[in-house]
Amino acid sequence: MSYNQKGFVCSIEAPVKSISVNKLNIAVTDNAGFRLFEFDNHHDSKNFLAFLYQL
Repeated sequence: MSYNQKGFVCSIEAPVKSISVNKLNIAVTDNAGFRLFEFDNHHDSKNFLAFLYQL
């Protein structure tokens, strides 16, 4: 499943194995491996977390 907001596009392959959050950084481990996403503000990072929780 892909996430798109303000030109930021990423693909997440379910199931998500782990999520780690540190301020504006979100690390995700899924079937494709480990990925680190860096956001500019809290609103964008919270929206991305909401997307992840729906998977």
